[in-house]
Amino acid sequence: MGRPSKQTGISMEEIIFHVSNVVLPILICVLVGFAFAKLNLPFDKKMVGSLVANVGYPTLILSHLAAQHVDVGPFLHMILAALVMVLAFGAVSYVFLRAFRIPVRGYLSPMMLNNVGNIGLPVCGLALGSAGLAYGIAFVVVVLAGVFTIGIWVPQGKVTASDLYRKPVIYAVAIAIFLMATDTKLPATLDHAFSILGGLAIPLMLMTLGYTLATLKVGTLWRGISLSLFHLVLGFGVAWAIVHSFGFEGTERGVVILMAMMPVSVATYLWVERYDPEDAPGVAGYILVSTLLTVFVLPLVLAFWL
Repeated sequence: MGRPSKQTGISMEEIIFHVSNVVLPILICVLVGFAFAKLNLPFDKKMVGSLVANVGYPTLILSHLAAQHVDVGPFLHMILAALVMVLAFGAVSYVFLRAFRIPVRGYLSPMMLNNVGNIGLPVCGLALGSAGLAYGIAFVVVVLAGVFTIGIWVPQGKVTASDLYRKPVIYAVAIAIFLMATDTKLPATLDHAFSILGGLAIPLMLMTLGYTLATLKVGTLWRGISLSLFHLVLGFGVAWAIVHSFGFEGTERGVVILMAMMPVSVATYLWVERYDPEDAPGVAGYILVSTLLTVFVLPLVLAFWL
């Protein structure tokens, strides 16, 4: 048996077992998507992305929030924390990019928006249970809004807000908050249907992540390595600041730490590739390195910070 911690009495074997139960299912799902790409098996990313965005995410939000896993007050508090996280990443990253003369247009939105959906949400659910998944949805909502605003505006070079209004996830959140505030439950049949449909989101997101990583047109990796290391340090600082300033404890604290330590959002690459193709290979390298580093960093975070 491993030596127990003086503070918790948990042995190192138990920590490793818990971390493995969180990390390995995620890696398996990602590797399935990776294998689809390498074996040239049919995988329609556009269709899968549409299914997740228009069906998976909205039903996942409704099924978990309407089930009263968390109260409306703490959930809104978590949305505020998520917004602070994105703004903090953006402000510090902007100064960093300008100081080192790295193109803001190509790199700012990836540095601002973490991969809280493909990786963060499954991790929160597996590590922290239903409440962790529900709080994690707050970060998904904020980052999704960022992907379809900042993620488009920065590489495009102009502001257009029309796309955001057409996203079902925004309306799903509004309905879920109303149900939480009025202590209203969904009809059993509808709740069961939403639970089934919401179950599509996480495995499909992880498979899409694996497929995307296998097909990225990666440019030089040196900039990606330096930016990824900076991103980890920034995530540590932002997580520490938010946890202490908001006074978070328990599950809320764990969700903030995990989401702040997530890698760069893969979704931002789609807009950079479309509107700023010159920087796209470098951004792809950054995303790849950042995601691979998470495989090593996440077990350490789970074992020693949570």
